[in-house]
Amino acid sequence: MRTTTTRSRTRLRLAGALAAVLVAAGVATGPAAQADERHGKQPTLAELAQRHGRYFGSATDNPELVDEPYKALLGSEFDQITPGNGMKWYATEPQQGVFDFSKGDEIVDLARAHHQKVRGHTLVWHSQLPDWLTGREWTAAELRPVLKKHIQTEVRHYRGKVFAWDVVNEAFNEDGTYRDTVFYKTLGPGYIADALRWARQADPKVKLYLNDYNIEAIGPKSDAYYNLAKELKADGVPLDGIGLQAHLALQYGYPTTLEDNLRRFSRLGLDTSLTEVDIRMILPATQEKLAQQADWYADLTDACLAVRRCVGITIWDYTDKYSWIPAFFEGQGAALPWDEQLRPKPAYFALREALK
Repeated sequence: MRTTTTRSRTRLRLAGALAAVLVAAGVATGPAAQADERHGKQPTLAELAQRHGRYFGSATDNPELVDEPYKALLGSEFDQITPGNGMKWYATEPQQGVFDFSKGDEIVDLARAHHQKVRGHTLVWHSQLPDWLTGREWTAAELRPVLKKHIQTEVRHYRGKVFAWDVVNEAFNEDGTYRDTVFYKTLGPGYIADALRWARQADPKVKLYLNDYNIEAIGPKSDAYYNLAKELKADGVPLDGIGLQAHLALQYGYPTTLEDNLRRFSRLGLDTSLTEVDIRMILPATQEKLAQQADWYADLTDACLAVRRCVGITIWDYTDKYSWIPAFFEGQGAALPWDEQLRPKPAYFALREALK
């Protein structure tokens, strides 16, 4: 079990405290200041990650792309983008057999303009499904071709445009049992293997992942993924990686077995990614909480860098301005490395130190 890192956390806390002092004093630390620093060759988070053979990305969503300062920093600091919603089923097949890829295409086009790669998210999920799918009962004979058509149509549309797909998202409960979704209830657990096979048929080169939250630490839920991955690999089912979302909360403690968990998946011949990272706190944010958050961001990064097959890190949008947390967790927030004014927080400086 790994509970400490090789670098001094005191140094990171000091870096975070310095950042807080600069912001409080009104010293420019936002996008313009960062651009000025880059003229002096200060590397971006993405460039620092690339030195380790990793990517460092951010999620984004279509409504916020009208925010030019936000979009400028999104395009300059990161080398990977995940569409937060634009590739989900409700957006891409709003009516049965009628596909609309406009939202996903907008983000793919934005990424291409900035030489960024795109993670496809997500093909099969129990949430954000269209009414036509959830508003009726299905037999297995009816649902199976619907699922296959959706997966293959979307994967073919984005073939060569995304480097990885979250094929099945959040398939397990906390205790390691299968989540009782429309797909599981109707098709049984074999829908996961089918989804992976159909995705591989549609794009032989894209990386295929299973993705979930609360699987960072070794425990019943991550064990379920480990056992499933072993079974899938033994059966010759195409599976390239496991995505660990890493939606963490200070009040619940840090997943100290993360590095060990990443290693056991790598021993199965699988890549891993930290796919949706944010670290929320009970508001108000204090300097102490922000310093602890900074430590956790650095620890996550250290764990990924320590395991060769952990290929990259994606934060779930980069600024508190567009975080999903306050709308879903009352009284919580301040989860991301930039604040609502696009100013870097202690977590940003801790990430830089970890990536150096």
